[in-house]
Amino acid sequence: MSLGTKIAWDDTVLPFQLDVSDMRGRVARLDGVLDGILKQHDYPEKVEALVAEMALLTALIGQTVSLRWKLSLQVQSKGAVRMIATDYYAPTEEGEPARIRAYASFDRDRLTDASPFDQVGEGYFAIMIDQGEGTHPYQGITPLAGGSLSACAEAYFAQSEQLPTRFSLSFGKSTEPGVGEHWRAGGIMLQHMPKASPFAATGEGTGDILTASDLVDGEEGENWGRVNILLDTVEDLELIGPSTAPTDLLVRLFHEEQPRVYDAQPVQFGCTCSEDRVRQSLSIYSAKDIEKMTTPEGNVTADCQFCGAHYVLDPATVGFDADRP
Repeated sequence: MSLGTKIAWDDTVLPFQLDVSDMRGRVARLDGVLDGILKQHDYPEKVEALVAEMALLTALIGQTVSLRWKLSLQVQSKGAVRMIATDYYAPTEEGEPARIRAYASFDRDRLTDASPFDQVGEGYFAIMIDQGEGTHPYQGITPLAGGSLSACAEAYFAQSEQLPTRFSLSFGKSTEPGVGEHWRAGGIMLQHMPKASPFAATGEGTGDILTASDLVDGEEGENWGRVNILLDTVEDLELIGPSTAPTDLLVRLFHEEQPRVYDAQPVQFGCTCSEDRVRQSLSIYSAKDIEKMTTPEGNVTADCQFCGAHYVLDPATVGFDADRP
């Protein structure tokens, strides 16, 4: 297999349900998506790892949002990696691929030899849902804690959604024989079936941060514990999945839980930036402000942080008074 040969389950999210234990989940595999995201930037490897983890979480969580909705994850911190932002654009029609984009902002000279998560400091992890025009976006946040971005996401679901949630992720540079070195990522998300809408906010928790085990007891607690023990047996290579299909992995892990799979959602790298959007973002500035932004060559320039697109505009055509006589 040569680099660029796509495996059937690359860049897909497979929803499933465990009927015996009343759980739902997703299996995600990312390959070309990560290549599209990371090749736009010259990130150090620890930053690449954080972006890969965020992109994988975005794929797993985003698959639940409705058509035409947008889900965003964001990390804001006081550490060397100041911000990580991802967007998941749900398909506009059934059967179309979803789009994911991501980028990170960091101080290169503050990076250390510690783990990737140690490159972020005090701050917060946020999930935002945009349902489109005429609606108010929903946002929930949780502190950066737990040793990984996936632990932050688990805490978010426990705290803000009251949903026991577990992530098992693997990501890194693939060195398969005959394949050029490139990033691959794969993971499983498990979640107790919600008693209400999966994104119905129940308010931020108070006091100590809740965990999944705080939300279940009795038979539900036994089911949650049993399924997590099964998930603990998964191996990194099974998650990344160059040779293990998601359906085979689910049967191997959960065959006694009667797994039921649904249609896989394809995902791809995609950005929504455009010259029109750049003009719209500049429309709040006066002619004097635009003059200050004008380069010595007489242009106003803008770069997309997500995809690296470079826009060159005539200063006379931008700003809130550009169209005035």
